[in-house]
Amino acid sequence: MRFFLCLLWLIPSLCFASSFIAERVISLSPHTTELAYSAGLGSKLIAVSDYSNYPLAAEKLPKVANYRGLNLEEIVALKPDLILAWKGGNPTKDMAKLASLGLRIYYSNPESLQAIANTVRQLGQYTKDPSFADHNADKFLATLAELKKKYDHMPSTPFFYQLSTTPLMTMNDHGWPAPIFQFCGGENIFANSPVPYPQVSMEQVIVKQPSVMFSTSADKNVFNLWKNWVRTIPALRSKHTYFLNADWLNRPTFRSTYAIQQVCKDFELAHSSPPLTQ
Repeated sequence: MRFFLCLLWLIPSLCFASSFIAERVISLSPHTTELAYSAGLGSKLIAVSDYSNYPLAAEKLPKVANYRGLNLEEIVALKPDLILAWKGGNPTKDMAKLASLGLRIYYSNPESLQAIANTVRQLGQYTKDPSFADHNADKFLATLAELKKKYDHMPSTPFFYQLSTTPLMTMNDHGWPAPIFQFCGGENIFANSPVPYPQVSMEQVIVKQPSVMFSTSADKNVFNLWKNWVRTIPALRSKHTYFLNADWLNRPTFRSTYAIQQVCKDFELAHSSPPLTQ
């Protein structure tokens, strides 16, 4: 019966059923840490990655992963019965070593808002009470539905997301956090790039003429890179440059709803003020 319900209704918690209950969980990325708490696995976490700063309880846990790699010796010594990994984000060789030891690994890489809810439901299957995860996933989807009603009127707006400055990098439309901008009517000027996070040139950005520019940098002078092109790029000419909360935007978690509200409001601000001519 569960199998047929899965096929008919596409309910992730039914399609991904587990009789295994996790007791010792390690999270290898900040977003999987957040999702673990949302799914009811927070009390089972024994170690996390660097920058796992939400919720606050995660900051007190031992750190066994960072951008340089994994502390394999420490991970094995902690004897986890479940590892939450970031597919494409954690080192392939390190993950292969953990898998070769027979450790149970759940890979997460949500590339849509729906996938966030699905992931939480699946992680809930590793708990004694999956209904906790299902309830939180339902609340998240309900919030998205309300936001969709509120911002469904948003017109299409060409934008540039300055992911980093040195080198100058952005994103295409096929990975995270593209769904956040799409939700608000954003038209990514590098949507069709063949790579998820392309390195681009200033000349390419200038030619594509974005109406809005975003950054998550803590450096509030990050847009000074374009100071010689203020009258050339519409976003700069009209002062439609905005700073976003990096954790809300770049992590596919329930806090994506905060990022949506921030991005949509910034687009509304840009629409409410007429563009300045050269």
